[in-house]
Amino acid sequence: MGRGKIEIRRIDNLTSRQVTFSKRRSGLLKKAKELSILCDAEVGVMVFSSTGKLYDFASPSMKSIVERYNKLKEERRRLPNPTLEIQFWHGEASSLRQQLHYLQQNHRQLLGEQLSGLSVKDLQNLENQLEMSLKGVRMRKEQILTDEIKELNQKESLIHQENIELYKKVNLMCQENTVLQKQVSGAECVNEANRSSQVSYGLLGCDLHTPINLQLSQPLPQKKEALAKALKLGLQLH
Repeated sequence: MGRGKIEIRRIDNLTSRQVTFSKRRSGLLKKAKELSILCDAEVGVMVFSSTGKLYDFASPSMKSIVERYNKLKEERRRLPNPTLEIQFWHGEASSLRQQLHYLQQNHRQLLGEQLSGLSVKDLQNLENQLEMSLKGVRMRKEQILTDEIKELNQKESLIHQENIELYKKVNLMCQENTVLQKQVSGAECVNEANRSSQVSYGLLGCDLHTPINLQLSQPLPQKKEALAKALKLGLQLH
């Protein structure tokens, strides 16, 4: 025979109630575990007995499930009524149109247009507003110019310092060039003296270390006859 239908109401018998609680609690936690595994779902179950004892199951954790539940509950609570939302945005659009109209009218008046409907007091207020705006523009312009001048002065100081460093480097290079020129000139003088000595010795055709052989040359026949005549003439004079 099949199981009879159980009436869903509080069990009066304490023992039967405790037995039913134990069985159904175990079955509920088992089904929750199976649901989380089979369907890859986040499941959280908390059960308090009549005596205040806690039984729970959570996948992956009870804390994350509770935080997610509270977040979704808060978002649902903040969702407005569609009708009220439409009315709200209609009011916002009307307010923005009025602000746009006022700004356009004020802009035209600042440009000197559509002044026919203004009183003397309105014109005075408009003039004061223009003077304040002009003062603010001038202050801003002066601030920009002051900043630019300050920046240019700083650049000038840097350039001046760089020029000083370059001037020092140029002077050092000039000094080095002077020393090099002196060294080159000295070397050229020594080379010129050596070349002159070599040329002189070459013209003489002699070497200090080579002995010199001197020989008397024999007179030529004609020179012999002239010499004999001179000697004869000399003897005759005596």
